[in-house]
Parts: sequence; structure tokens; C-alpha cells
Amino acid sequence: MNTRIFLIRHGATTLTAEDRFAGATDVPLSDTGREQVRRLADRLSGDRITAVYASPLGRTVETARILAKPHGLSVETRDGLREISHGHWEQKTRREVDELFPDEAAAWEEDPYTFAPAGGESGLAVTARSLPVLMEIVRAHPAENVLVVSHKATIRLLLSSLLGFDPRRYRDNLDQSPAALNVVDFKDSIRARLALFNDTSHYEKAGLAIPAIPTARLSKWWDEKAGRLSAG
Repeated sequence: MNTRIFLIRHGATTLTAEDRFAGATDVPLSDTGREQVRRLADRLSGDRITAVYASPLGRTVETARILAKPHGLSVETRDGLREISHGHWEQKTRREVDELFPDEAAAWEEDPYTFAPAGGESGLAVTARSLPVLMEIVRAHPAENVLVVSHKATIRLLLSSLLGFDPRRYRDNLDQSPAALNVVDFKDSIRARLALFNDTSHYEKAGLAIPAIPTARLSKWWDEKAGRLSAG
């Protein structure tokens, strides 16, 4: 089969810099996000892409349309690729969530895979809806190159499942920058190999900085470690 999936996170949004929970909130790309995606589109313009799929949210659809344009392709949406819903945390900052829902925030930090805030989804629920969609796409495009545009948590959960990582640690161990490119090669619909991860080298072509080593906004596990290391 040897299907190649270009698994891409949408570009930066108008809420990216505010560090708000906006998984289910439909926010548009920012001007910076559009520039990130245009540069990625240029980078991928010479690849033989046969189909483009996306989450139905506006930021992913716009990203996918920019990427699809050089190939003359339309975008097909799949609801299973949408971002995790944070329920009543949506549109609140992390500080606000910590203050308003301390017990939920602590449970989520402990195990974001099985825990879900009120009205939201667990990582397990996201995997259960997104992984079958990705497998369906792979089976529908044997020996082809396909673009799949999704979201930060959804992509990390998919990669955790495909590669056999502990999904309870997906927030601690995996990151996804805006407009990041991941390449996953499939021998068949269940055997996958990661060829490229969280790559943003197209940023440089746009005069945008390559992301620095993160020091915050991943998970408390990472933030606390980073803080101790920098203090030493």
C-alpha cells in the first residue's frame, strides 16, 4: 500500500497568543497563521497530492483550502478530525480554569486521556472518533499522498495511538506548532511509521522564527521541569 499521510495542524489563530481553551470554539486563522500556511503550501506544491481532508472547523478548512489550491483539489471535511472539546472550559484561559475548576484541572493534568471536564471530551473519546476516520482515509487512497488537516490535541492523540505511545502522556511528550507538518507512512491501514514530526522549517522561508525550546504552555509537568532547569 505505502500510503503517505501529510498530517498537518492548522495555522495560528486569533486566540493562539491568548492561551485560551478553544478546541470546540470556531475561531479564524490570524494573519500570521495564513502566512504560515501559505509557506507550507509552497513547500508542498511540488508533491503529488491526490486528496485533502480536514476537520470541519473554520481554521482547519481555511488551512486545507490554502494547501489544496496549488493542486487544484477540493477539501473534504470529516467530523471525526475536529479538535477535543473542553466543555465548560471553552474560551477560558488556563489561569481561569485553575481558579474556577481546581479539582477538574488537577484531574486533567493527572490523566488527560480518560478525564474530561464537564460537557467536554476525554482524549480516549477523541481517539475513538478520529482514528477510524484516519484509517478510512488510508484505505481509500492506497499508494497515494494525502493531506489531512486537524488540530493539536487530535494529532497528538492519533500519533500516540499509531506509534504505541502511552496516551496518558500525550500532552507531556508531544507538541504541535501551528501549521506543523507531520508525515506518516502506512504499510497498510494499521501499520504506520512516523517519517517527520512537528516540522516547521517552512517558517524560515517566511521570515518567521523557528519555535524555540518551549518553556511554558504545554503541560504543568513540562512547565515545572523547565522552570527548575532554568533556575539551576
